[in-house]
Amino acid sequence: MIDPTIPRVSSMLLLDAEGKRIAVKYYTPEWSTVPAQSTFEKSVFAKTSRTTAARGEVDITLFDEVVVVFKFIGDLMFYIVGTQDENELILSQVLTGFCEAISLLLRGAVEKKTVLENLDLVLLAMDEIIDGGLILETDSTTIASRVTMRGAENETPLAEQTLSQAFASAKEQIARSLLK
Repeated sequence: MIDPTIPRVSSMLLLDAEGKRIAVKYYTPEWSTVPAQSTFEKSVFAKTSRTTAARGEVDITLFDEVVVVFKFIGDLMFYIVGTQDENELILSQVLTGFCEAISLLLRGAVEKKTVLENLDLVLLAMDEIIDGGLILETDSTTIASRVTMRGAENETPLAEQTLSQAFASAKEQIARSLLK
């Protein structure tokens, strides 16, 4: 039995500018079928897409007896959904951690094309933030380091890096040395 005072998330959604699914996770049985999920995603998108306030900042709305916390970045819509009894500030913190972790993982290029190319990182980040509806982590740096499996020193030994990671690391170090 889970303590009812522990904050829970009903779903995490990442939709494109047209409201199409990119990455989603549902944690409650009310949206257990794909048609129910699709209907919910379309209705949430229809309700929030006309809002200009959430462009770059977090916005909160009560919709269909659930709290929807959302933020638009570029051509992507990030959503965290909780029951109407959930604390909006906690849900907002989860959303902020999710958005910032994705930005860190994608090196600031938060757009549909980059997210689709790195969908594995996005899904891993979602798993690091929420497990079965329970909030595990909201710190974006911790989430990103867990997804990339880097330690506290944030440097993977060269022998354990893939070729693309080694090139990216070398590029970052050269850029840092040139900026000094």
